[in-house]
Amino acid sequence: MASALNRRVHAWLADNPDESILRWVFRTIIVVTFGVVAADLVELNGPHASSDTAPPQFDVQRQQPDVEAEPPSVLAPLLKRLMPLPQGDRALQQPIQFELRGGGRLYATGTITPGSARAFTDEVERHGEYVKAIVLNSPGGSVADALAMGRLIRTRKFATEIEAGKYCASSCPLVFAGGIERRAGERAIIGVHQIAAVPTGAATVRATDDMSLAQNISARCQRYLADMGIDLKVWVHAMETPHDQLFTFKPDELKSLNIVTSAPESRPEKPRT
Repeated sequence: MASALNRRVHAWLADNPDESILRWVFRTIIVVTFGVVAADLVELNGPHASSDTAPPQFDVQRQQPDVEAEPPSVLAPLLKRLMPLPQGDRALQQPIQFELRGGGRLYATGTITPGSARAFTDEVERHGEYVKAIVLNSPGGSVADALAMGRLIRTRKFATEIEAGKYCASSCPLVFAGGIERRAGERAIIGVHQIAAVPTGAATVRATDDMSLAQNISARCQRYLADMGIDLKVWVHAMETPHDQLFTFKPDELKSLNIVTSAPESRPEKPRT
């Protein structure tokens, strides 16, 4: 029976040659397809293949940001403005000292310590109406004393000044802000940073109390700067800057933020003899 069926099939193919060709083409396609699949299986299971299915590979450099890239351009100017606190000037590290010089200029040099406001008041009272300007060179210190000194300066209508190349930082700008006129010499450094609340009394103070104290001092400083006519962006820069760094103001910012009432001035150097 099988031989009879084969004879019929061969006879049908002989009578239909086109269908015979199509059948041959179809078989060829099937063989090629199985060959390609077999080759892929050999490659996947070759000596370099892992026992687990390997995840698809991607161009990591295109998908991930460069971790060594520089900070965004928006932050770069701010980072470049920060500078470490100056070290090595013994005069600035000592408690603030006062010296009256010609022209009613009272020089205040050194660190503002607790009690400096009282000493400053005594110095002003001692010289009466002769004092016209307070010349500052200080790394700052006690915020409460700086605020009191600035308030007294404004009440007495003194001018404040920072000479060329001198330094006024941390809480010192609060004293400087009290001046009716505020002058800064060329290359004078005026900078701010975050305040540090130093609790007094009990040896151990809860963190919430420290935070409350810091916020209270911050509010007093903002109110004071507003009373003195200073742009409160100054305080924003202070609060953004770590306590061990210093944000220094450029000459145009000193004017635009009303830190100084006149552009930084330069005085001609005296001829050497």
